[in-house]
Amino acid sequence: MANYNLLQTIRFPDDLHKLNPVQQKNLCWEIRQQLIRTISQNGGHLASNLGVVELTLALHLVFDLPQDQLVWDVGHQCYTHKILSGRLKEFSALRQEDGLSGFPRPGENQADAFIAGHASTSISAACGLAKAKTLAKDPHHVIAVVGDGSFTGGMVYEAINNAGRSNDRLIVILNDNEMSISESVGAFARYLAEKRTSDSYNRMKDTIEHTVRGIPVIGQRVRDLLSGSKAVFRQALYHSNFFEDFGFDYFGPVDGHDLPLLIQTLTRAKKLNKPVFVHVNTVKGKGYVFAENDPSRFHGVGSFDCVSGELGPAKETFSSHFGKQLLTLAKKDKSICAITAAMRDGTGLSQFAQEFTAQNRFFDVGIAEEHAVTFACGLAAGGFKPVFAVYSTFLQRGYDQLIHDASIERQHVVLAVDRAGIVGEDGETHQGLFDTAFLSNIPGILFYAPCTYAELDYALKQALYQHDGLAAIRYPRGSQLDLPFDLGAPADYLHLKNGGDTLLVTYGREFEQVYQASEHLARRKKPVDVLKLLQIAPIPEVCIQIAKKYRTILFVEEGLRCGGIGEHFMAALAETRYRGRVVLQAIENPFIPQMPVASALQKCGLDTDSLLERLYTLYF
Repeated sequence: MANYNLLQTIRFPDDLHKLNPVQQKNLCWEIRQQLIRTISQNGGHLASNLGVVELTLALHLVFDLPQDQLVWDVGHQCYTHKILSGRLKEFSALRQEDGLSGFPRPGENQADAFIAGHASTSISAACGLAKAKTLAKDPHHVIAVVGDGSFTGGMVYEAINNAGRSNDRLIVILNDNEMSISESVGAFARYLAEKRTSDSYNRMKDTIEHTVRGIPVIGQRVRDLLSGSKAVFRQALYHSNFFEDFGFDYFGPVDGHDLPLLIQTLTRAKKLNKPVFVHVNTVKGKGYVFAENDPSRFHGVGSFDCVSGELGPAKETFSSHFGKQLLTLAKKDKSICAITAAMRDGTGLSQFAQEFTAQNRFFDVGIAEEHAVTFACGLAAGGFKPVFAVYSTFLQRGYDQLIHDASIERQHVVLAVDRAGIVGEDGETHQGLFDTAFLSNIPGILFYAPCTYAELDYALKQALYQHDGLAAIRYPRGSQLDLPFDLGAPADYLHLKNGGDTLLVTYGREFEQVYQASEHLARRKKPVDVLKLLQIAPIPEVCIQIAKKYRTILFVEEGLRCGGIGEHFMAALAETRYRGRVVLQAIENPFIPQMPVASALQKCGLDTDSLLERLYTLYF
């Protein structure tokens, strides 16, 4: 095989074991080039995937996948795994419609053991899979790969508490990519890891334990004493034996880019047939200088120039505009605080963090949405105005806290719900389609859905200063609508009258499609009126009074049909004894795979052409 033509000539995963060490190293180089080329065209998660190439190859060399099962945490670092599990030919369609998902998907390939799109879940899932193997007398292993960032989520510790005492064949790999490995520390760490994972060391350790156990009467006591002395030594070397306290055997830290050492360590962990914790240090962006130098910027990217490393020009988005507006308000109001759950840049809070971290008014709580909500409630109870900026899909994790801690005692907390609605290429695990249903049912909430930056500004001020309970503002990924007319001063609703007896009701980004449909009908002398809601919960009473005057109503919603705003609207109309016809066009199945937003809207019947077809069928 040519040194740099392995990807195209070997069959995965069968031929991996035929590679010599030089070829293995070359293969890692080729995989990185493939990652850079594909992600530069399709967008995706770059830095994290470049960092786990050697680790992923080692996992595929040591374990018998898919009989052994591999569970990724979050899952955005599984690209190399997709390549090595036989999906190289499809890899160019990564994150594309009808192509490969950017996250593990069991329905896509049997090597994907469990779905992953949210953090801190892998050890729990792996613990269950490993227990299932034990019950079925299956001798294979389950491996969970979890990033250090996921250890800010409490679910990890709930899982460790149960997993370490299970005696199942479970291996947890901590991919620690925040701590660089300097030469001195790296050399010492490698020496320790080599000693602790070598066959000779562990044969000697097992022999001593077996011999000591055989000493009559006092054998167990001697073993316990030796074990205690070893624990003291470990404490001195590693400063913590946290994982061993929970029942794991611990290996590490291991250089995550030293493939022979990784293979040796994982082979030893596999032989133990019990819960093992392997601590691996990796470098985000490894092998691509631009990503190594700025891993945060190259974490999740759109298309970019892979030669120069130049990303596309930054455009103003709802996220960035929200951050600027909150910063402006916070400069005048010292009671405003901002909270993020490890998404400072994604939610537009970078400038706020620079301005107010030193003043202790910006808080990044890590991947801990439940804590973020209750923490915000505590700030509110202390007289501050906390604003928690969070993606819609991740806010799902804090629902109990919203009800129990925010709603019952009516704490004044503002939720900035980013990436609401259809998100596009990130697929079903990241669609923001549940928030309208689960938030609108919380008692006392004030809920807005702006479609322009001016409406976002209005909603934020209303939420902060005209309400004393839980408030939420949802807005989509990307920029404001580019409308052909001025909406005028923002208000809780907008009523556009064209002289028809049919009313189209909608909110948020979907207003663009509804408005275009109304304009099309107006040109064909079939006028319909439009009612655009900015405040979606509680629905303004005046909007119900407006709607009841129409013979037919079509409510159009880029959100969940069951329990969504449309159903609330229809229920309110029913209470007025409305006798006209009402039809709800919303999303039936919210588990929408990766595809462009426009394509998803079309498939859900929410694009202009689909709405026109529905209107002609129903009303004309």
